[in-house]
Amino acid sequence: MANLDSAIDSAFWDQSISSPQTLDGSAKSVPGEPFPLDGARASKALRIQQLSFLRNGFPLGVIPSISPPSQKDLGSFSLQTLLLRPSTSNWWLGLIGQFRPKKLISAIKTELQSADELELPVFRDAAKHFLDKSLYSVALATQLSLSPSTSLLWSTERQGEKKGYRNKFKIYHQAGNSTPFTFIYSYCIGILLPDHDITLDAAWPELFMDHKGKYWEVPESISLDMSCLPSDSGLQYHFGIHKNSGHPQAFNALDGEAPSALMPGLCAKAAFSYQKRKDIWRRKETKEDLILKTDKGSYWRPSYDVRLREPHAAISGIIGGTCAAWFGKGPRNVESQSEDNIPTSNNNRSPLSADFFGSACYTFQHGQFRKLYGDLTRVDARLDLSSLSSFAKRIFKSSSANKTLSSPRLNLIFQQQVAGPIVFRVDSKLLLDSKAGKLGPHIEDVIYSLSYSLRLLRSGKVVAWYSPKRKEGMIELRLFEF
Repeated sequence: MANLDSAIDSAFWDQSISSPQTLDGSAKSVPGEPFPLDGARASKALRIQQLSFLRNGFPLGVIPSISPPSQKDLGSFSLQTLLLRPSTSNWWLGLIGQFRPKKLISAIKTELQSADELELPVFRDAAKHFLDKSLYSVALATQLSLSPSTSLLWSTERQGEKKGYRNKFKIYHQAGNSTPFTFIYSYCIGILLPDHDITLDAAWPELFMDHKGKYWEVPESISLDMSCLPSDSGLQYHFGIHKNSGHPQAFNALDGEAPSALMPGLCAKAAFSYQKRKDIWRRKETKEDLILKTDKGSYWRPSYDVRLREPHAAISGIIGGTCAAWFGKGPRNVESQSEDNIPTSNNNRSPLSADFFGSACYTFQHGQFRKLYGDLTRVDARLDLSSLSSFAKRIFKSSSANKTLSSPRLNLIFQQQVAGPIVFRVDSKLLLDSKAGKLGPHIEDVIYSLSYSLRLLRSGKVVAWYSPKRKEGMIELRLFEF
């Protein structure tokens, strides 16, 4: 089933998007914008945990990725590896290193071609290019488990071609485990919340990605979020407080306006949603499916992914609303140009706002994902409406309608088994609107991926994806998500 939680998660600042632009492998989505592709959502596993696992399957433990750099001569291709990871029962420390080889290869090639004779001084000069700091990036991260359900995470990274460090601090309490610590913690804040996820997230600077694939750096970003576990009735709610400090700066582009949600200010936001799912038909897994009988005997044959083990057709939907209150200077009150001459948004940011959103999804799956060939074909079609108020204004031809949010979008996910645990997947987003030069619906974004499911992890897979829009690609470990 396509991820319906994107509808409510996209309203807040804590939704992570996979991105090779940072060594921790993620950036935040801009809240209040159209929902991102399911294939773009970041892995639940930390990047250091991913590299620790992935290096076992790659030569020398080196994992490649593609991301446009700020300096073109560095090249988009980079190599990452886990240099160090000491750990104890409740603590670990990790050191990630990244190397961009293109500039080094080009410099050495030029050095050797320009030399009349290949003598020792020529090789000495060529070796000096290895000392170019712009070729290397490094990140240090550590996690401390305060209890089975509460963890503290701190990380810092330095990109070789950039000045300064990117620092992150996070405290995460996951619902489901009740310990003396969590009871004391809940008692101190006056509320006992056994069925809620609580996250305190701070970064300086924080990297955000808008729906156009452009990146923005906010000098300081702090957020506190609390969300409840989905109830049996389908009701869910989410509260958050967020503070931006400093003007957002363009990270990889020199044109466009910074989103108003990233401008300085303090925002308190609440959202609720109601989600429902109904199977049209479903073939339940049986004991006979798990046992393969051959001439040599019977063998245990579970599905490559437990979440893809039952053929079915289903419909689902989510509807909800948000309300927000902004405090501090809005876009109307700040300078129209940032320090780097990047225009900021001129859209008025209302101090008080409320809106509704919704999604409807149809899923069809053929096969149980057990056999070597032809045992999985799956299609998910999800219609998203990010802003009901903007959509209504557009219907009534109001000039104040937000063009970005007023158009419905159709997310299509196609998955096809290639061989055994290998699956090819396409995530695409169609904008059901016209734009300059194009009539009718057109593709707004697409991500191609190839995954290798790991049967021992029940629902884990190694995913290699590429985004033509962002010209980015990376290899990730993803658990209990598809």
